[in-house]
Amino acid sequence: MADFRSSVIIQKPIDEVFNYMSGMENVHEVMPIVVKMEKLTDGEIGAGTKFKETRLVRGKNVYAEVEYVQYEQNRSFTSRSNSNGLIVEYKYMFHEIEEGTQVEFEAFIKTTGLRMRLSKPMIVKMIKREDGYQLENLKNMLEKEIEEKAL
Repeated sequence: MADFRSSVIIQKPIDEVFNYMSGMENVHEVMPIVVKMEKLTDGEIGAGTKFKETRLVRGKNVYAEVEYVQYEQNRSFTSRSNSNGLIVEYKYMFHEIEEGTQVEFEAFIKTTGLRMRLSKPMIVKMIKREDGYQLENLKNMLEKEIEEKAL
């Protein structure tokens, strides 16, 4: 069961939404706490692609390796990061609908060690506060040009 989830409808074609989100070069616009995302593996993006993520947390850079553990073009992808025993999996599902694209997001937080397990509720709350609004940010970024053309 997911620790938190969200869903949004974006008025853009599925391939545009999927490529924007999965490419990771725009991650700082979707998750502002992420200040840098560097691709570590060669070749096209897919299952096994790895990135080095830099987050600014309480004024300090925190690093994690992020890997796509599942990837199906224009359908879904799952990223996993492991930072000092805190394993975070984000699953994104994309559905083509009449209005554009529906994106669903589920977050799974796994902790190891007694101290981390005891503080898991606080950790989930913190991660949700940092990353829980990424689909709304994605929608705002991708639909911004639609709004600007309407003005």
